Amino acid sequence: MATRLNPYINFRGNARQAMEFYQSVFGGELRMNTFGEYGSDESVVADQIMHAQLETPAGYTLMASDTPANMPLNPGDHITISLSGDDAEQLRGYWGKLSAGGKVSMPLEKQMWGDEFGSCTDQFGIQWMVNIAQPS
Repeated sequence: MATRLNPYINFRGNARQAMEFYQSVFGGELRMNTFGEYGSDESVVADQIMHAQLETPAGYTLMASDTPANMPLNPGDHITISLSGDDAEQLRGYWGKLSAGGKVSMPLEKQMWGDEFGSCTDQFGIQWMVNIAQPS
């Protein structure tokens, strides 16, 4: 898989409806996982979307998730840029440069879904997520 850059949109409880709408607009394959599928036993968020990904026939990728009520979500800062792929060296290089002089909110490290993942805000206030897919 080549490295890709795509928008990642955060919603407040309506990510499923939004992503189904975007699928009706752009077509393609939509995959969604809930917080409950990843072990959350909180009934408030169990059915909310932890991660959704729409792959369109035109080659667009759109990702999204619901933001739990205990986390801030403000108009204007609910879109993040996601870098993902399996070129670990390249992606770690991007991570190092993007996080330098910025603020790391989640260190780049192995996560429960098996990939390496990290999130940061760069020195210009732009939010980034980096996901390094592990070989299957």
